[in-house]
Amino acid sequence: MPFHLRFGEDDLLRCRFAVSPLWETQEAVRTLNRPERHGYHAHWLRRTRSAAAELDLTLLWLLMPQRGHTPDWLGPPPLGPSATFDEEIAAVRGADPEAAREDTALALADTPGALESPRGRALLADPVRMIQELTDLLAAAWRALVEPDWPRLRALLEADVVFHSRRLAEVGLGGLLSELDRRLAWDAGTLTIDVKGEHVRELGGQGLVLMPSVFSWPNVVSGFEPPWQPTLVYPARGIAGLWAEPSDRTPEALVRILGRGRATVLTALDDPATTTVLAHRLGLAPSSVSAHLSALRDAGLLVSRRYGHQVLYERTPLGIALASGGA
Repeated sequence: MPFHLRFGEDDLLRCRFAVSPLWETQEAVRTLNRPERHGYHAHWLRRTRSAAAELDLTLLWLLMPQRGHTPDWLGPPPLGPSATFDEEIAAVRGADPEAAREDTALALADTPGALESPRGRALLADPVRMIQELTDLLAAAWRALVEPDWPRLRALLEADVVFHSRRLAEVGLGGLLSELDRRLAWDAGTLTIDVKGEHVRELGGQGLVLMPSVFSWPNVVSGFEPPWQPTLVYPARGIAGLWAEPSDRTPEALVRILGRGRATVLTALDDPATTTVLAHRLGLAPSSVSAHLSALRDAGLLVSRRYGHQVLYERTPLGIALASGGA
């Protein structure tokens, strides 16, 4: 049976996009324990194997049932479109202990044997210590598993938001929601999500947070019970090329036209990216990448769009045709 999210007039005015490093950290932890996700992140898994082995993630996995409730207090809806991990984890550290205890008990009940296990009982017996222990563990997971790749991840997530913001302007909210994923359907003010489980929620004027995710891919996730703002997590665009490294050999035909540096930058822009991300991806100085991007933009091969404090570059139709033809 599907999930149903019912919108009122005020909800239509309070929908927003967000990107969450805290959410990606939780889902990275979950991915380590979910073999069915490994094929999408094989490169990341190989690079983080040693760092992951040094973390004891058992407590977090205890609160991540295969199907069922994950504590909302441990990963609440993002504070804003560009909140940092430090800002998000500070909010989690300030969780109300008794509310966190009740929320955690729901998650433990959905994992067979967890509620009565020694670790499960210990969590519920001292919720203040539980909050400290779990937030410290999430912070360690962020530093080891996600932070080194966050520029790359953030660029892809922000590019997704830019793309869908344009689509929102073109087709409206109802048209956009059904485009985010094939499992979503919009009809007469109700968003239906074709996932296992049955749930109906009146948004009640809170609106909906729309959040692309890399590590949740390919799942659609909807949750957050009151008082949290309802949130829809959907698979981000462009994951196929996320972990791919740039080609060792830029097509020579393109090099003869543009020069090696500009040809390399153009071919690396399969998805919109910032100067910093491209420099990291290509192993070039940011100043060199910036100069190439400016030249390509002036030639009509790229456009730039500002998203928060980031400037994302993407190919124009001419740039796409040239890069494809050169390849």
